[in-house]
Amino acid sequence: MTIKLKGKLENFENKKQAYMDVVKNEEATTEQHETAFNEMFTALQTDLTEKISNEARNEVHDAQVLSARGQNVLTSKERKFFNEVIASEGFAEDTILPITTQERVFEDLKTEHPLLEAIGLKDLGAITRYIYSDATKAYAWGALFGEIKGQISAAFREEKVEQLKLTAFAVIPKDMLVLGPEYVERYVRTVLVESYSVGLEYGLVSGRGPSQNEPIGLMKDVAENGAVTTKTSSGTLTFARSEKGEVVAKELGGVVVTLSKDAKGKARKVANKIIMLASPIDKIKIEAGNTIQTDNGQWVLNLPYNIKPVESEEVPEGKVLFFVQDAYLAAIAGGYKINKFDETLAIEDARLYTMKQFANGKPKDNNTAKVYDLDIDFTVPTEEPTEPAGA
Repeated sequence: MTIKLKGKLENFENKKQAYMDVVKNEEATTEQHETAFNEMFTALQTDLTEKISNEARNEVHDAQVLSARGQNVLTSKERKFFNEVIASEGFAEDTILPITTQERVFEDLKTEHPLLEAIGLKDLGAITRYIYSDATKAYAWGALFGEIKGQISAAFREEKVEQLKLTAFAVIPKDMLVLGPEYVERYVRTVLVESYSVGLEYGLVSGRGPSQNEPIGLMKDVAENGAVTTKTSSGTLTFARSEKGEVVAKELGGVVVTLSKDAKGKARKVANKIIMLASPIDKIKIEAGNTIQTDNGQWVLNLPYNIKPVESEEVPEGKVLFFVQDAYLAAIAGGYKINKFDETLAIEDARLYTMKQFANGKPKDNNTAKVYDLDIDFTVPTEEPTEPAGA
């Protein structure tokens, strides 16, 4: 069940955009980062408290009615857990959220934020290790009754996601505890989804690598010595209109061909696996020039090769990024551990908690993604002013 709140968290969205602008500004100071970060989460806490409190005053507390409306209904274990949180007036040290709540957080992350679904984010639960399999090596021919031969061990390798930690901050107002377990759970879950989505989008797209205790983002390359650098442009795309769409077909055909080989030049299948990331503004510009109206009046996006467009605020305007699904590792693991925050904040009638989880991301190789410059001829039509009658 996804999070359903009436209306948008407008103040939070504005502060989130301001924070992401600061993060992308290489000249921003530490103080500017901290200020923007604090303003973003203060806005989230304020907006969320107001909305949930208003809904709590207006909704009927009958589980069947709430369920029919698509609202939040807890399992018996979730209800017991959050009732204990209310009775204790907060979370105890090293609290782990119920498994079902963790699953709903992950479901909401992918549903509310299409980038995380497109990138293939995995939830490994309590497991912090997993095994990669190379299908091109995981077999061996041999005689019918002979020994099994082949370098099978080379087909598998272990990956860990425990080296990086993603921390969210949650300010739990004391008034929220009076509303009941459903609303406390919804509040905590929404805080996790919104805060983790910001951190994950930054890390998985723009992350600067292990030296900065961050993932290696899609917009980065890794040198042989391990240095992480920003990708250089692979060319320029215009998405220009043409009579039969041959310009766009040729441009995107070149992208597909480039991504059809890994960094070692080995061919790979990319059909229906290419995702296009662009800023919200550039995504609209691209779609505006490639949307057609069918005979029955429907408007349909018509990009060749089944390339899927997704917006990301982490992609700079004037750039577009293409990547191959399943060629990028993105995973969260280890559960959600909640602790009280040691530092004192000037927030009355509220308590601050940290919510921590392991997370990581990195491309399989430097050919997992390619960045291109955009040169789109796009002008917004304006209406000519009309002269008043009798002029």
